[in-house]
Amino acid sequence: MAGLVTLPLAGPVHADASAIAETALAPVSAAPVAAAAAISEATSANAAGALTVSQPVVQALPVEAEPEFEAYGKGRASYYGARFAGNPTASGEIFDPEAMTAAHRTLPFGTQVQVTNPANGESVVVTINDRGPFHGNRVIDLSKAAARELGLIRRGSGVVELALLADN
Repeated sequence: MAGLVTLPLAGPVHADASAIAETALAPVSAAPVAAAAAISEATSANAAGALTVSQPVVQALPVEAEPEFEAYGKGRASYYGARFAGNPTASGEIFDPEAMTAAHRTLPFGTQVQVTNPANGESVVVTINDRGPFHGNRVIDLSKAAARELGLIRRGSGVVELALLADN
């Protein structure tokens, strides 16, 4: 669930506070912003001529919640790279070794899987768009980009933990 964040405002405000207030009150897109401040009209000026705000107003925006994943298991992961680049995957997508994608024998296409390397704690989220692996005891084939992020390139394979994006 999304939470709300409220930030207090206080102190002197520049003479162009009304222009700042108009900008701050403008609709805010769903960018990763925790809060946007709206400044009310100034009510007094101090000896130096700076305007002060008597009742600052804070407009709280929803904060995006981190996605939740459900443990799915663990096993050996490998990666496939450049020689398959440009070829269609089982889902019909063109394979891009630099995309965060993976092959799995049974998970539906489009499933998002968090893959974690327990040896170094690195984790990535990949989208299943192909079938495999079809050799050895491997449970998932990663794109080269995903394997690089997990630190698996040098060894070629490694034990990983899998978790599926939970339905919200």
